[in-house]
Amino acid sequence: MLINAELLLQYQRCKRRPVLDTHGDKHQRNEPNELLLKLQQDKIAYRRSILADLAYHKPDYPRGNWELGQAATLELMQRGVEYIYQGVLLGNYNELTDATNEEISSSPQYAAYTLLSRPDLLVKQPGQSCFGDWIYVPANIELGKRPKQEYQVVTAFHSQVLATVQKVTPEIAWLILRTKDRDYAVDLCKWIPQMQRVLLEFIQALELPEPPEVFISRQKCNLCHWYSQCYAIAQSQKHLSLLPGVTPVRYNQLQALSINTLESLANTSPIVLENLPGFDSAVAPKLIVQAQSVLEKRPFILPSPLPKEHITFTAPVELYFDIEAQPDMDLDYLLGVLVVDKQANTEQFYSFLAEQPEEEELIWQQFLDLVGQYPEAPIYHFCVYEFDTVKRLGKLYRTPHSVLRPVLNRLVDVYEQLTQSVALPIESYALKAIARWLGFEWREKEASGAKCIYWYDQWLETGDRTLLEIIQSYNEDDCRATRNVKDWLVNFVQDEYSWRVV
Repeated sequence: MLINAELLLQYQRCKRRPVLDTHGDKHQRNEPNELLLKLQQDKIAYRRSILADLAYHKPDYPRGNWELGQAATLELMQRGVEYIYQGVLLGNYNELTDATNEEISSSPQYAAYTLLSRPDLLVKQPGQSCFGDWIYVPANIELGKRPKQEYQVVTAFHSQVLATVQKVTPEIAWLILRTKDRDYAVDLCKWIPQMQRVLLEFIQALELPEPPEVFISRQKCNLCHWYSQCYAIAQSQKHLSLLPGVTPVRYNQLQALSINTLESLANTSPIVLENLPGFDSAVAPKLIVQAQSVLEKRPFILPSPLPKEHITFTAPVELYFDIEAQPDMDLDYLLGVLVVDKQANTEQFYSFLAEQPEEEELIWQQFLDLVGQYPEAPIYHFCVYEFDTVKRLGKLYRTPHSVLRPVLNRLVDVYEQLTQSVALPIESYALKAIARWLGFEWREKEASGAKCIYWYDQWLETGDRTLLEIIQSYNEDDCRATRNVKDWLVNFVQDEYSWRVV
């Protein structure tokens, strides 16, 4: 059975996914979504930009025939070419013991596992190997900007398999990241032992009769092709990972206390949890109330909500603000503002759109001009991104402090106020989950912030204006959803505490 670097990478992110990739029914996988396809295209483009400066060789072999691929790679290594692109290296799991002084678990049953390494580059360096007065070191090209642990473990995997081929382990390997100082040296003395532990744990998971337990982590799971299957299982089990605030660390602590159901968590005393890793005196009662809310299917005021003077209520004119961005371009291309004038009983949506990246400064000024017309109006948004972006754009385009500071002071984060005040019977505190629980629906059913990133790229490539229209419609609905959530919060808090808006 083959184990490649991609399986090892995914195992560090989710213990279940690579086991399903190996043993699961591929007919049950989701189709790749637009954002995943875009990420794949971006990685290909970045890899090509790196390779453009290198005189590299690529082994020639029939697709999928790894034995011939390794033979072609070995021929290039014996010739001593400077760079080998996507070479093929094969090794047996039990051979790793011979390639390093580190102790790893060796077992006859594991001999059935063949390790397939295809580093982006093999780079010739001075040294002594079975090929002559040179060795090779692996270099992996990654789209990320940080040397994440999973990247370094994968690079160590390539180095270890390479060591079984050239009979010497390199001291370092390289990550080529998408940063100004793109080359990052991986300390193999540190990361090879870690890689070996991950690899052994993965093989042991493959040997089990059932895949690892489901754990739904929205941020990590949404792009996975097994998401629908895992989510259905989690729902059928009423799995605690569906409860907002249950992280893997907290879940393990709950399991150790035999707290495995909503009912048991809802009936737990906060004192039992608050001193455990992952908890504290604020998190424990909040999580218990969250369980009670989901169990009883109704909202609850949190034990220590925001003081009433910190909750922004209503104003004669209210602005609702939402941004669409293209992170890869460091571009905020759409600033949407819904102006609600309660005295005049009017609503007007303004869509400041940069059809080309160089128009970002123009739409920033248009935004400032609009909000400047309503100097007393609160500017509601959902999550911290809008606040951070206003600061970024102000700095980037040298907006005077006297103009920028009043805008920042008027920004009101509805997400922060809601999550510090109430628990809702939902699985996520994303805007869509909250607004849909309230009965709000987006006109573009399949739209999302991630898809807008893809659509804007497509607009730049194709000039299809319908893509811009979909993005603008989605952005307007985000503003209107934010208004719905804010209005609900105001009314709920008023009803609960009989507060009166003055």
